[in-house]
Amino acid sequence: PVNPNLSRLQPYPFEKLADLKAGATPPAHLPHIGLSIGEPRHATPSFITEALIAHLHGLSSYPVTRGSSALREAITGWLTRRFNLTPGSLDPERQVLPVNGTREALFAFAQCVVDATKRPVVMMPNPFYQIYEGAALIAGAEPWFLNTTANNSFLPDFDTVPSDVWTRCQLLYICSPGNPTGAVMDIATLQKLIQLADQYDFIIASDECYSEIYLDENAPPPGLLEAAARLGRHDYRRCIVFHSLSKRSNVPGMRSGFVAGDAQIMEKFHLYRTYHGSAMPPPTQAASTVAWNDEHHVQHNRALYKQKFDAVLDILQPVMDVQRPAASFYLWPRTPISDTEFARKLYAQYNLTVLPGSFLSRTAHGINPGENYIRMALVEPLQECIEAAYRIKECIAQQR
Repeated sequence: PVNPNLSRLQPYPFEKLADLKAGATPPAHLPHIGLSIGEPRHATPSFITEALIAHLHGLSSYPVTRGSSALREAITGWLTRRFNLTPGSLDPERQVLPVNGTREALFAFAQCVVDATKRPVVMMPNPFYQIYEGAALIAGAEPWFLNTTANNSFLPDFDTVPSDVWTRCQLLYICSPGNPTGAVMDIATLQKLIQLADQYDFIIASDECYSEIYLDENAPPPGLLEAAARLGRHDYRRCIVFHSLSKRSNVPGMRSGFVAGDAQIMEKFHLYRTYHGSAMPPPTQAASTVAWNDEHHVQHNRALYKQKFDAVLDILQPVMDVQRPAASFYLWPRTPISDTEFARKLYAQYNLTVLPGSFLSRTAHGINPGENYIRMALVEPLQECIEAAYRIKECIAQQR
């Protein structure tokens, strides 16, 4: 016997992509460029690597689920500085929990908070990070998709949700800055969601893993805890945020992130993780502590992405419908033909891999909002991103 909900899981986008590319033989004279996976490729800062190596002696001890006090204090200090929280309002002992990457935490959180006996709904943006959907299904909930389209600046339109769906909602996943669109929710929207959470009794899980990759140094994306603090809600009730070092600090292989927010919910999530979760290894904790305490490498990282956006958009904007996102390292351009056909053509004729938008979304409320878009992760070096843009430009010229 197995959990019957496993049969409800859909293939991962990259499985679909492999099927789409099957049988195609790209030109051998063109080196492959991969823009389909959101895996940071910038160099890991050496001080993080050195901290990891310097603390390998810590492997002789079992770590605790809560992590070291030094790490939790570093995280709390960073959250307070970055999101203008009232100093002392976030308790590092009760409201912060390190996790081995936010992927597993986003999934585990639904298993912790969803009550499957009450016909639960879990809401999420569409397109989305597929972990949200999988987490909802395995928890025994019904996913409710919030289409993000150009008509609404690629943000969910919460006004379209019927009151009976809000009534059944137990958990709302939001992603700001958005994957794949890079759209950012403003403070007013986040505060509106907090008020809805109070009205309908649900929890907000805010995936903020791209919050530190933004293109305007004077306009860092706001966060859910910041919105709560501005409401004078210093207990952060119903609000949980997820952050990661993978994108911010270019350490995807270190698997380091954290969950923070409402102390009562965090107490339950800590209980859940003492059974389910694996505690973060001590060397990873030490390296994470120094990473959260430094901003210089993060500013440098943003500057590298800004260079790539500037260069690629100069080439592509004259030939296709593509906008500069507020944040993240993705472009979300419209395709001149179907997204799957365009992606296969780019691979077969130009040895360039992108991800069809329809693989990141579901048909909901009469449309698939990812259709006729592709996701391009500008993670490769600058010159390769520029070369990719020229290949796309040539492919579009062939369509005309």
